[in-house]
Amino acid sequence: MKYAGTGSQAFAGSVEAPVGPPGHDGRTRRAVARLLLERGPVTAAAVAEVLGLSPTAVRRHIDALVADGEATTREAPRSGQRGRGRPAKLFLLTETGRSRFGHAYDDLAVAALRFLAEQGGEEAVRAFAQRRMAAMVDQHRAAITALPDPVDRATALASALSREGYAASTRDVGAGAQLCQHHCPVAHVAAEFPQLCETETETFAELLGSHVQRLATIARGDAVCTTHIPNTVKTPDGGEPA
Repeated sequence: MKYAGTGSQAFAGSVEAPVGPPGHDGRTRRAVARLLLERGPVTAAAVAEVLGLSPTAVRRHIDALVADGEATTREAPRSGQRGRGRPAKLFLLTETGRSRFGHAYDDLAVAALRFLAEQGGEEAVRAFAQRRMAAMVDQHRAAITALPDPVDRATALASALSREGYAASTRDVGAGAQLCQHHCPVAHVAAEFPQLCETETETFAELLGSHVQRLATIARGDAVCTTHIPNTVKTPDGGEPA
C-alpha cells in the first residue's frame, strides 16, 4: 500500500498517529486500535514495528481488544515460500472497534434520512448523497484532476479522503490500482441507505476520469471499502484511448 511516508510517518496524512512509544496503557491501546483501523488486516509484529513497541506488549493490547469484541482475527493467506508452520494471524477492528472513531451521530443521521425518504422518496436521498459528496471533494478536485494518470489521481484522492477521516490508501494491482478506505464514518448509515456508497463510487469515477468497480464496502460487512481503478483514461466522448 502507498502511504504519505514510511514507517511511523506513514499515517501523517490520515488519522492522527502517535509519535514514538506511547507511555500509558489507555493511550497505547488506542494507538494499537488506530493501526488496526488504518492497516488492518495486519500482523501484531507490523503494529509493533510502527509503534516502536515489543510484539509481546502489542499482543497484550490486541488480546484485550479481541476480548472486548473490538478486534477480530483471520489467518494470513499462505504464500508459496512459506514453511509448514502455523499461518500468521492478521488482526482488524470489528464494527464495535470502529465505533471509537466516529459513529456518535449515526442514529440521528439514519432518522433524518428515513424522514427524507418518506417525504421525498429515493431521489431525495440520492440528491442529498450527491450534495454531500460534492461538498467533501470539491475542495480537492483541482489537485486531483490536474494529474493525467488515473492511478496518480487515485493516490491524490486517497490523501484527500484521509483528510476527511476515511484512512485511505492505494495499492498497485497490475494494470491499475485499488483504492482502500480503512474507515467509513458513515458505514452504519450507508448499510441502510446504499445511495451513499453508490454516489461515492460515481464521484470517484468522475474525479479519476476512469471506470471504477467497487469490490467491497464496510457498510456490507467487509473489512475495507475497496475500489478498483484500471489504468485507462476515458476520452471526452466516454470511450478509452486507442
